[in-house]
Amino acid sequence: MTTETGLRERKKERTRQAIADTARRLFAERGFEGVTVAEIARAADVAEKTVFNYFPTKEDLFYSRLEAFEEELLAAVRERSRGESVLTAFRRFVMGRRGVFDLKDDEATEQLRAITRVITASPALLAREREVMGRYTEALAALIAEETSAGADAVEPRVAAAALIGIHRSLIDYVRRRALAGAGAPEIGREVRREAKRAFARLERGLADYAVKST
Repeated sequence: MTTETGLRERKKERTRQAIADTARRLFAERGFEGVTVAEIARAADVAEKTVFNYFPTKEDLFYSRLEAFEEELLAAVRERSRGESVLTAFRRFVMGRRGVFDLKDDEATEQLRAITRVITASPALLAREREVMGRYTEALAALIAEETSAGADAVEPRVAAAALIGIHRSLIDYVRRRALAGAGAPEIGREVRREAKRAFARLERGLADYAVKST
């Protein structure tokens, strides 16, 4: 029974991955709004009902990895070493991931530009992304509040979570602006790492001495 269950789960995961890969390919070719779920189902050789069994909404087809990202982020913070701050754990998690920090060739450049074009041209995807980032912030704030024994309505955990997720969000926006401006992947990778270091350093130092208006 255990073997059969494992086989079924692996088959489900392969089907899910095949549907998501097909959807992203079609979205890259024709834009998010230019592709229907029925077309994705046909291209993936599954029933339309099967697509919705794995992905409740069309937006979930594009952002299929975001749920795993949230789980990994919270785990990285929750399982940090004793005596380590949330900021340190969050910084290590964000800067230790591959992706924009590991862009090296022309193929990566084309993939980045294609994904950026799909997202920035779609109000639906941008709206879902804002929703997901809000969920990340709430989940991180709840974790911080729990660890610090703060009240459910305490502001400080929410401020900390918003600042940390704000860095992540700002780095994503930076990458997209540079990609749309025509920068290559290796250049963007170097730049975003530099920007990330500066952003985290600023958060670590605080805002008391930042942007002080001169007379």
